[in-house]
Amino acid sequence: MFKNIFRHYNSENSRSHNTSIVSYKPVKISTTVDYQNLSNDGYKQNIIAFRCINLIARAIGSVTWILRKINNNIDDVLYKHPILSLMERPNVRQSKTTFVEEAVSQLLLSGNCYIMATKDVDDLPSELHLLRPDRVTVIPGRYTVPAGYEYTVENHVRFFPVDVDTGVSDVLHIKLFNPLNDWYGMSPVETALNSIRQHNAIAKQNISFLQNGGRPSGALMYKHTLEPQLRQDLKRDLQTLYEGGRNAGKVMLLEGDFEWKEMGLSPKDLDFISGKEQSAKEIALAFGVPPILVGSMESATFANYKEARYNFWEETILPLLNIISNELSVWIKQIYKTDLQLTYDLDSIPALVTRREAEWKKINEASFLTKDEKREAVGYGTSRK
Repeated sequence: MFKNIFRHYNSENSRSHNTSIVSYKPVKISTTVDYQNLSNDGYKQNIIAFRCINLIARAIGSVTWILRKINNNIDDVLYKHPILSLMERPNVRQSKTTFVEEAVSQLLLSGNCYIMATKDVDDLPSELHLLRPDRVTVIPGRYTVPAGYEYTVENHVRFFPVDVDTGVSDVLHIKLFNPLNDWYGMSPVETALNSIRQHNAIAKQNISFLQNGGRPSGALMYKHTLEPQLRQDLKRDLQTLYEGGRNAGKVMLLEGDFEWKEMGLSPKDLDFISGKEQSAKEIALAFGVPPILVGSMESATFANYKEARYNFWEETILPLLNIISNELSVWIKQIYKTDLQLTYDLDSIPALVTRREAEWKKINEASFLTKDEKREAVGYGTSRK
């Protein structure tokens, strides 16, 4: 992959449409988001955020891509085309599903997704590759159009120019709305970061508490002054004999003027369970995932789960899918110079069966439509006579 990505910088800058940005001398603007910490706290260490991101990514990755061509108000659907072949096999190591899942995961973690197209001899995309967001730097342009993108891995740097007139580039930048940044998107993980850290802290505290045998922290108090060596010996003996899960249940034997005083609060006092449940709901809320889909079992029934799954698709998956498909469609139109629109097959989504049934029922009950018009409305075409 890197062999394709890191070609000679000057050869890429020699394209004719890049001459308009030479005199501008743009300045790099790096993102203020720490992608590695967001990925570590909000994906690797938090089961709720991990579940939310995977639910959304896998849902969008399961959608079937189609091409539409509208001629004289006639909507033609294409299921075979070089663009669809490219989407089905973006590169030699990824299928459509894994490519889309990775793209959506990057978008949710960083608020940004960068797709790079490698071109063939006809200057058409032969492969699509994802660029890791923390390695990409946006080079601002004169107005709202970037002058280009820099991709850096170790000491290797490649510049991807943007045509300032058309906005065409070998890199497609999909970003979520960011109210405080013109060039980079904002991730849902940033919004939920406090809740994620709270959830992680409660989990770590529970582990520490269990490893200590379920005992709250405390202090061993002595009414007199201990000599330094005796103090060190006492600390060592306490750690060896009483700390850790393997010493749980042992009875502490105190002699002389020693007294044990509890310093921490019990899990009941801290109300860990309800606190953890609340932070989990807040994380799911930031991603637009119904809590029941991430394991919150309050009032959980099959009917509730089915309704939550439907709402999840309607309110979260389809809006995000529309953003991605529209961005891809505009990009492909510019590169291929075609009027085809890349979209998805709504009827192939199992979770939206209820929606289709309601539409079909409404069409069937429409008395002002003929039989052939009803067939066309549900996608079957006119009947043969």
